[in-house]
Amino acid sequence: MPRIIPSDETAAHGLEDCLEMLDAVPFEPEDESSLANGAVALKRLANNRDFLSDLLIEQLKVGHKDGGIESAYGPQSIVLSRMRGRSFLRANIWPSEQESCFRASGADAFVYGVPHDHNFSFLTAGYFGPGYSSDYYEYDYESVAGYRGEVCDLRFVERTQLEEGKLMLYRANLDIHSQLPPESMSVSLNIMHIDPAQAWSDQYGFDLDSNAVTGVLNPTSTECFLRCAVGMGGEEALDFAKWAGREHPSDRLRLASFEARSGLLSGSERDQLWREAELSGSVMLAKEAAEKRRRIERAYQSA
Repeated sequence: MPRIIPSDETAAHGLEDCLEMLDAVPFEPEDESSLANGAVALKRLANNRDFLSDLLIEQLKVGHKDGGIESAYGPQSIVLSRMRGRSFLRANIWPSEQESCFRASGADAFVYGVPHDHNFSFLTAGYFGPGYSSDYYEYDYESVAGYRGEVCDLRFVERTQLEEGKLMLYRANLDIHSQLPPESMSVSLNIMHIDPAQAWSDQYGFDLDSNAVTGVLNPTSTECFLRCAVGMGGEEALDFAKWAGREHPSDRLRLASFEARSGLLSGSERDQLWREAELSGSVMLAKEAAEKRRRIERAYQSA
């Protein structure tokens, strides 16, 4: 489960002071001195009971003057700072089942009951309210190929709650949690660590009844661009897709290249393409391609 960071820090500071501490010692969760500095910075901010409400009220006062200019404020996540080095600050709002937004949007909109890991590390603090609870698991990311339906060795650790003042470090590609709505609206504060290499590290959803992967939760813009370019029919895009399907180091992009090209084909040509993917040497591609071929066969038989 996420690493609990004990803290008896009682001092409080504002957002700017917090950011100054993070500027002085950039947040790197695998470095113990940097982690300790980040924990003090975040705990002092969490001890300030007024900063977030003051910030939100100020935003509400000036919001009508923005004329539709894009804001960093969303219905659940509030970005509190720009990227500073390889991290930024964020606040997350966690509605209870009694909140109108929960009733209107449902649990999935807030990732409640959707077991998942993260492909990034972040330090979190309970700021307001009882906090969400989570069932926590751990697993060996390197042993997972990542195809849908793959059964993994998920190890249950415990259920615990992110109450006010509690600090926890979620570790990339290790900690899995299935979140439960808090008893009343709650807020957490996060120091998010972003590494450009993480874009090619998969974030998975899981089914806890079978311990199976349900899919990749972090598709990249590269995959989207590739699908669009191939769909538009450009020869250069098609050549790139063929190269990516054979040689790209990311199995996920290799799969996207086959899916994009498959949309241009039908019948035996589509089956032959997925046969190529099945023989590509990638376990993930082979499993996904085999399922695609089974669907093509079922469609052919039903026709």
